[in-house]
Amino acid sequence: MWKWLHPYAKAQKSYQLSGKLLPWFVGLTTTTSIIGLVWGLLFAPPDYQQGDSFRIIYIHVPAAMMAMAAYVMMAIGAFIALVWQIRLAAMSVAATAPVGAVFTFIALVTGAAWGKPMWGAWWVWDARLTSELILLFIYMGIIGLYNAFSDKVLAGRAASILTLVGVINLPIIHYSVVWWSTLHQGATIIKFGKPLIAPEMLWPLLIMIVAFGAFLCALTLMRFRNEILIRESHRPWVCALVTGGDK
Repeated sequence: MWKWLHPYAKAQKSYQLSGKLLPWFVGLTTTTSIIGLVWGLLFAPPDYQQGDSFRIIYIHVPAAMMAMAAYVMMAIGAFIALVWQIRLAAMSVAATAPVGAVFTFIALVTGAAWGKPMWGAWWVWDARLTSELILLFIYMGIIGLYNAFSDKVLAGRAASILTLVGVINLPIIHYSVVWWSTLHQGATIIKFGKPLIAPEMLWPLLIMIVAFGAFLCALTLMRFRNEILIRESHRPWVCALVTGGDK
């Protein structure tokens, strides 16, 4: 397995592999998004308490989950970058951070839009909401720290360290509704033995989670490829690619 993975520590190989995977994730994103949104917005029944306003769940929940998934991806990349000194791993951290920040922002905005009719306020200092906001600040800190250094090797190392420090916020986000008295509802879709959401509402939500996951991968691959081209712009294979001599 390690022999198979070793060639992809080279920038050119990783660039080519990500280019092959990208169309598949784009296709999966398009297909599942259409199915999930049409099913969830048009055919799922209204909630008995929230009415049609609950339908924002099909954007809010997947966005919130991908905000955390992106950070997990970054933490793995940061660990590899610091322990094994693989620079492509540090590039993946830089590539993923803006994507994770956007998903976090979407989760916060849709959460505010959902909270207004439910709680009567756009924002409350709820434990889940506050820790999610802190996650956005951590993402912004990582992005800012990476761009603060002209030496991208040093920038990647600094961003990786901050990424690993910020991991402590993930269990706080996940368990905040359990540890503290909170307005935010608890888990509804991970209890497959006894789900707290009707199947006709659950299935489109699961499809949208897949759609957002594929979208996260597609965006990350795009940014990762761009990061490689920027960092490897002096390499002959990049020059050949620019002039149309390679793909």
